[in-house]
Amino acid sequence: MPDGASNLSIVLIGLNHETAPVEIRERLTFGGDRELPFTLIRGILFVREFIFLSTCNRVEVLMTTPDPANAEMEIKKVFTESNGIPLGDFERCLYIYHEEEAAKHLFRVAASLDSMVLGEPQILGQIKDAYRQATDQKTSGVILNRLLHKTFSVAKRVRTETGICSHAVSISFAAVELARKIFADLKGKRAMLIGAGEMAELASEHLISNGVAEIVVANRTLERAIDLAQKFKGRAVSLDEVYDQLSKVDIIISSTGAPGLVINYDNVKSVMRARKNRPLFLIDIAVPRDIDPRTNEIDNVYLYDIDDLKGIVELNKAERQKEALRAERIVEEEVIKFKHWLQALDITPIIVCLREKAEQIRLKECRKTLSNMGSLTPEQEKAVHVLTASIVNKMLHDPITYLKGKSSREHKDIYLDFARQIFNLNGESGDIEEE
Repeated sequence: MPDGASNLSIVLIGLNHETAPVEIRERLTFGGDRELPFTLIRGILFVREFIFLSTCNRVEVLMTTPDPANAEMEIKKVFTESNGIPLGDFERCLYIYHEEEAAKHLFRVAASLDSMVLGEPQILGQIKDAYRQATDQKTSGVILNRLLHKTFSVAKRVRTETGICSHAVSISFAAVELARKIFADLKGKRAMLIGAGEMAELASEHLISNGVAEIVVANRTLERAIDLAQKFKGRAVSLDEVYDQLSKVDIIISSTGAPGLVINYDNVKSVMRARKNRPLFLIDIAVPRDIDPRTNEIDNVYLYDIDDLKGIVELNKAERQKEALRAERIVEEEVIKFKHWLQALDITPIIVCLREKAEQIRLKECRKTLSNMGSLTPEQEKAVHVLTASIVNKMLHDPITYLKGKSSREHKDIYLDFARQIFNLNGESGDIEEE
């Protein structure tokens, strides 16, 4: 552990979608230079370790510092002067957390409890990228390494022990979740997107991630259909070819801006005979609707519209809120564990020093004793070392346990000073006098 690590404070300073308008967030780009924030923050005298996180919804600096007040002031200067933002406007958007509150905030962010969409998974990947960049830049050290590894384990606990990520809370995700319920497994299924807007693109991403074999894109503008199809290694067709595809695909998601119906009842009914009643799943997220609502009356045809999906999304949001309560409890538990580790930082150097001094004494006494015992076999010498090491470990067990127990006490400095004096650890542990 680097010298002085136990005297450093953890500080997190930042802003997000709740505290800062997009007009402020979009200006915190440092001119698009990803290296510049590291160069500028590395130059701050009061910052020892730091990690820089920047997404469209948040910008944060996590750091260790021996002087929080000055470090915070210098960080503000870096952001405002480099991005041309008045200090007053910037400060109004900030939140600042210290020690375990900083850890708690980071845990909540990684567990997507602080996201615009509760339970969204992207933020954890963004934090991992930020940590990877900090390690590449060598700006993360003992304390932040430990904190970030703990952060990743907290996020994993939340994902595995709660259902916060398992309930669809976007229209496109809800559509794909419904398809999974109809077919149980989407692997090998074919999907057609009618319309090539943002909703269709998001649905494509979810479909591909769930194993759909092929994406067919139909759009009024063929060029746009080709662009989207290429992105997902699919096929593009014109709107006139939609009916030809009905017998070949299993899932249809329609989101055009057409003034009238794109798929009507008669066409679906006739194609079901050709499909030999193989299930057809239709999702109509267009307003006005693209698909004749009467198609839902046909056997093995399942039609859902935008209102059905909104109802599912609202239900799932409520479910995520319930799961969030369990996630918050996990975060609180892990904050307590990390707090104990932080408190033990002051104790650790004392314990290391005590062990080193005891080992020096043991080795010196072994050398003296063995030199007076005449010729011993290697096995006999090893037995002497094992015996003396065992005695030392047993003798140190109680004082070390006692010191560890005091790490969370309010007046632990008294106990630390007492240990230094009673074992003479004040910088003289390496000078063991011969008798």
